[in-house]
Amino acid sequence: MLNAETARAQMIAQQVRTWDVLDERVLAALDAVHRDEFVPEACRHIAFADAPIPLGHGQVMLPPKLDGRILQALEIAPTDSVLEVGSGSGFFAACLATLAARVRSLEIFPDLAALAARNLRSSGRTTISVETMDAMKLEETDRYDVIAVTGSLPIYDARFERALKPGGRLFIVTGTAPVMEALLVRRQAGGGYGRRSLFETDIPPLVNAPRPPRFVF
Repeated sequence: MLNAETARAQMIAQQVRTWDVLDERVLAALDAVHRDEFVPEACRHIAFADAPIPLGHGQVMLPPKLDGRILQALEIAPTDSVLEVGSGSGFFAACLATLAARVRSLEIFPDLAALAARNLRSSGRTTISVETMDAMKLEETDRYDVIAVTGSLPIYDARFERALKPGGRLFIVTGTAPVMEALLVRRQAGGGYGRRSLFETDIPPLVNAPRPPRFVF
């Protein structure tokens, strides 16, 4: 059986790098954060697998290669202020904090918020705040350099892009299963927003995110 260090190295080499994640800062962050310490104990044997890991409430830890693609797309600078939507186990927040100055993480389920906060304390990371909050009630503007929404939105909601500072970047997934679109949204200096399609994926939707109306025959 592989030890954690070897398994983590193989995860980065065989999953993350092969999905075109080549930014050395991102790869170093995924190596520095010990994924197995954030995985529920019952799933420790698949901590480094190329698969989502269940956390309860229909929520998951994203696959490592997806974490890497998001981190790379966001081009996080050491001075950046980051908002994460969906704390989960705290793993992705820890990766964000390795690259940024500070991270605010929102989680709608109190038990997951407590889990993330506990895991982050155990890892010694002190630049992250975890709050229990429904992100669909966020009404901030011009506050963050980077926003990472780790659940999908069946219908695009502009509240997250409004929370960006000029030059800020937002990662968000829109659409419905089985095929959703991952987008990078950038706030331009003049106040507009540019959008770039990154890849197709399928991740659980944010709780309370608006859904398209259903057709009734």
